[in-house]
Amino acid sequence: MRLLAMQKSSALTGVIMAAVALVLLLPVISVGLALFNSAPWSSISSNYLGNTLLLMAMVGALTALIGVSCAWLVTIYDFPGRRWLSWVLVLPIAIPAYINAYTYADLLEFYGPVQSFIRSSFGYEYQDYWFPSIRNLPGATITLSLVLYPYVYLLSRAAFLNQSQSQWWAARSLGASSSAAFFKIALPSARPAIAGGVALVLMETLADFGVADFFSVQTFSVGIFRNWLILGNKGAALKLAALMLMFVFILVLFETATRKGQTASHGRNAAQTERSQLTGLGRWVTCLVCFIPVLLGLLIPVTRLLYHVVSKGDSFTSANLGGYLSNSVSLAVIVGLVVMALALLLTWVKHNYPTKLNLTWMRLATLGYALPGALLAVGLLAPLSVLDQGLTQNLKTVFGWDGGLILTGTIIALVYALVIRFLTIAYNGLEAGFSNIPRSMDHAARSLNATRGRRMRRIFLPLLRPSLISVFILVFIDVMRELPATLIMRPFNFDTLATRVYWLASDERLPEASTAALTIIGIGLVSTLILNVFLVKRRFNP
Repeated sequence: MRLLAMQKSSALTGVIMAAVALVLLLPVISVGLALFNSAPWSSISSNYLGNTLLLMAMVGALTALIGVSCAWLVTIYDFPGRRWLSWVLVLPIAIPAYINAYTYADLLEFYGPVQSFIRSSFGYEYQDYWFPSIRNLPGATITLSLVLYPYVYLLSRAAFLNQSQSQWWAARSLGASSSAAFFKIALPSARPAIAGGVALVLMETLADFGVADFFSVQTFSVGIFRNWLILGNKGAALKLAALMLMFVFILVLFETATRKGQTASHGRNAAQTERSQLTGLGRWVTCLVCFIPVLLGLLIPVTRLLYHVVSKGDSFTSANLGGYLSNSVSLAVIVGLVVMALALLLTWVKHNYPTKLNLTWMRLATLGYALPGALLAVGLLAPLSVLDQGLTQNLKTVFGWDGGLILTGTIIALVYALVIRFLTIAYNGLEAGFSNIPRSMDHAARSLNATRGRRMRRIFLPLLRPSLISVFILVFIDVMRELPATLIMRPFNFDTLATRVYWLASDERLPEASTAALTIIGIGLVSTLILNVFLVKRRFNP
């Protein structure tokens, strides 16, 4: 009887997992079917493909250069400010790329402070001098790289810290220069971690909408938004989304391959080895090299926004700003709670019913983070519109209800899209938490005939509390800054801080948008700080 009950429970769990995965895969299925719609490929500009590939290649190369070089310098060498820079180098990731783009465009435009200073200092007039434009592909590359390089920096530094340093010092003792030892010993060993960081950067670059749109770079995300909302060509938008989906699958396979290539090191690692003490001019040059990404990616944008807030920005007590903040926070909290519940269900099933079929459904259900917001939006709107029309028609026929659409154009559809987008973050965090719980505790509870529900309440939930809080904060930060899916799927008259910044900056009104932009950055930085303090406290006070 007990065996029969377990088989029935396993079968029911498999059905539930299949249903959850299919619901979360709805945009992927919808976009995949778009390859066979009647929209002509000739209606899609080839610039979208070329610009997207070029932007990804340039951002990937630049972030690898910045991230790897800074990670190596702060890991191996000792120089003034090294300890401070080692953690400050991560902070630019808290600034949304589109806010960085708006800030630098404001700084470098013709009437901005930089060109105004040049004209006043040298007496130049219009066309008397040449100044590079930032609103182009190279400008988008630099702007994105300044906030995305921390992905490569974090993974590269972890790899360098965990490497065995015996080979490095052996090469140095045999007369190899620092650069030769780096390229022949350290870099090849860290290549899987570096490739993993670059894969994350490429996913973020593919998903970007705000920077490419503001700098007039015709990428897939911009093309989807333009065809769907501006030109009304939904067929072309869905075909662009299908092409983008192919890129997503390639990047997912690439990222998975890099994780498989990572191996553990043996011997003394860099954290246990005394760092090389730099002297003379070299120590200050190294400090400057590590400080420049922080200066360009964090300090300059924040300083410029602070200037606008003080001079012309909205008041922090403004009722309108309070409304945007309330919308953003409420949306982030709702999505965070739903995502935590779903992630908890997935991890619980994985650890109690780890069948091959269930694991396959989980892998498919957690593809969302690789899906760009624009792709998610158009992939959901098409099937939800059909479902919504049928649902409201039936409600009207059966109950006489005439309250309009229930899903599309409401907060439900937006929450649905964002849950798909950020479920992977929560699942990975809770999976790591589950893995750290000794299986003996669960076995002991089972021997006492404790039910699954009681084991979850009395054992797993208390032990998973740090992981639950951590993933909630991470999802909260990401939802606060999310732009493309919110732009397309938000209800009428529902604006968040991110959409407020986008609309004002698009109208060249950055001073008015500065308070909302700085609020997004501040919430990201404070949330990150709270997360770090919480994790450190848990580590040393178990």
